[in-house]
Amino acid sequence: QVQLVESGGGLVQPGGSLRLSCATFGLTSDYHAIAWFHQAPGKEREGVSCISRSDGTTYYTDSVKGRFTISRDNAKNTVYLQMNSLQTEDTAVYYCATDRMYGSAWCESLDVVHKYLDVWGQGTLVTVSS
Repeated sequence: QVQLVESGGGLVQPGGSLRLSCATFGLTSDYHAIAWFHQAPGKEREGVSCISRSDGTTYYTDSVKGRFTISRDNAKNTVYLQMNSLQTEDTAVYYCATDRMYGSAWCESLDVVHKYLDVWGQGTLVTVSS
């Protein structure tokens, strides 16, 4: 059974850092990329970042470019999201997700494809507050 488990959320002050982890279980080679999304209270779910499992190509939404870094450790079956210079607007539940869509081109359209992704983690809460 395919499963994603997020961890690493918490309370951090503005300007601080957190590293989120997405541990993957049961993923086959049919799953070509893994993405991070966030959903703030009362708002739509938004794509944050995505990474190809094969060649490590990365994608970021404009609001996090230069602040967040996505990476993967294939030996540990884990994808990370290093978040630096956190802002209050980053407060949200963060989810990782994946699907058997071919390739990683779908990473470029996270705000559209999220409705079609078939594997999601349970989410981890990130609160940025002083």
